[in-house]
Amino acid sequence: MSKDDDRSSSRLTAAEAAARYEAVDPNVLNDWLRDLLPEGRGCVLDVGAGSGRDAAWLAGLGHEVVAVEPDGAMRWQAEQMHPDRRFELLPDRLPELSGTFRTGLSFDLVLLNAVWMFVAPGDRERAFRKLVTLLKPRGVIALTLRQGPVDPDRDMHAVSEAEIERLARRHGAYVESVSSAPDLLGRGRFSWLQVVVRLPDDGTGALPLVRRIVLNDDKSSTYKLGLLRAICRVAHGAPGLAREAGAEHVEIPLGVVALFWIRLYLPLLSADLPQNPLNSRDFRRIGFAKEPFRELSGMLSAMDLRPGARVPGDRGTMLHRALRDACTTIDRMPANYLTWPDKSRIFPVHRQGSRKPSAVVLDGNYLRSFGTLRVPVHLWRAMQRYAVWIEPALVEEWIGLTAGYAERQSRTLDEHAVRRAMRWYEPERDIGTVRKRVDVLMESQSRLHCVWTGKRLRKGGVDIDHCFPWSAWPCDDLWNLMPATRQVNQRDKRDLLPDDRTLRGAKERILEWWELAYCSERVLDERFRLEAGARLPALGGRAKPDDIFTAMSLQRMRLSNDQQVPEWGGPTPPV
Repeated sequence: MSKDDDRSSSRLTAAEAAARYEAVDPNVLNDWLRDLLPEGRGCVLDVGAGSGRDAAWLAGLGHEVVAVEPDGAMRWQAEQMHPDRRFELLPDRLPELSGTFRTGLSFDLVLLNAVWMFVAPGDRERAFRKLVTLLKPRGVIALTLRQGPVDPDRDMHAVSEAEIERLARRHGAYVESVSSAPDLLGRGRFSWLQVVVRLPDDGTGALPLVRRIVLNDDKSSTYKLGLLRAICRVAHGAPGLAREAGAEHVEIPLGVVALFWIRLYLPLLSADLPQNPLNSRDFRRIGFAKEPFRELSGMLSAMDLRPGARVPGDRGTMLHRALRDACTTIDRMPANYLTWPDKSRIFPVHRQGSRKPSAVVLDGNYLRSFGTLRVPVHLWRAMQRYAVWIEPALVEEWIGLTAGYAERQSRTLDEHAVRRAMRWYEPERDIGTVRKRVDVLMESQSRLHCVWTGKRLRKGGVDIDHCFPWSAWPCDDLWNLMPATRQVNQRDKRDLLPDDRTLRGAKERILEWWELAYCSERVLDERFRLEAGARLPALGGRAKPDDIFTAMSLQRMRLSNDQQVPEWGGPTPPV
């Protein structure tokens, strides 16, 4: 019916199989999907995308599409057959879908056209759990199941409607409809079932768990809220540091949790705001607020306390000691007392001794050297999707606790001062490094072009543009800063997110800019890659610029879908 199972047969080359897929009219084949797609623009995942036929059809309807295909030869065919594709093509496979999971994206519809019979029965429970995890509330999994003889020599397995119903029930979803369809390649011995599985609103139970911790858990200090907010901040601002840890958890470096913990508590303790019922002026009552923590107050800024930063000398030594103290408190206090009904930890911690390196660089390896913290996968996904709603709830409860502690101590607090200290301080806009780099390149007669228009830039006429607007996502990472004409930056694009067509149209110019500005300079190249690895999803190790651009495109999709950031359809690229 669709991406024909012949692709796993030695009888057909990838080119021959791709030609057969493309010969089927997707308008006819996929007509049953039309009522399942959201009105306007949705976010769709095509699993086992083959030649990209269905992904291209979905993108042509105006949806944002991620297509995953495990076979390298078939991905190459998809690139050749859809050179102007408007979908992201990733190497990934069931049951893991690990690369897709790392993107942090949530989907309105997940499509498996003629794919489920290639998932081994022993892998199906895990595969289905992963698919449900990737759905938005009210999202849909659409599967076509082949009805007919099975060829075990081609790694094919029997499928059934009953199995899908059972898996759906186990994972908090339900089968909404089942219909039948003939095989469009004219093979009379085959027919197809079209199965629609839908996820109810908040079927994971993640948001009730957050509400329980925020509103109902006993709190002898603000530490539980501090841990939850720090994890929420990692999910929102440093998802690239997360790793899958089995089917039930995501693992994040304990050091990054401690880093964000310090960023949260520094302004609160500097403003002498009570964090427990006892007098906060006595730092002995605040377990982690030892000398290293107190020294940081006038020593480091928010810019220093971010993943990817380098903190040299005495400042690095003091930060290392403060991180170690924070890790101890997190493990012994909130992570120990946030538990399931059976008293097991919601956030298991594995600690290890971390020796201070000669130079403190807040990258994944260093932050992981303190140990790891595991987050239930459904809670992690909820934090990625709903951080803009979860964090304000945490802050309001935190403010209420602080006011209650102050009242018990017969103290009066200025509410405005409390709210100011509770703010998450992003670094101030800082384009100085990139501005200096532009000046150096222009002095050396390098040709610079506006990444959006392709126009040659002249000295004195260059603006530094945040590709993803600061107002929606404060980020001064090098990869996010682009040279642009003043007209584009200040009048056309302004605080808008480039749409998919515009970003894709600018790809070669962006890669050229990164290569010229950063990759040719060792220090800048290291910072460029560290920042991208921490901030962007689906990156690992020493990523290449092309990989960073793909991750950047996926982050653009997240901002568009999860935060509904207004978009800019940029200028038509020059011919």
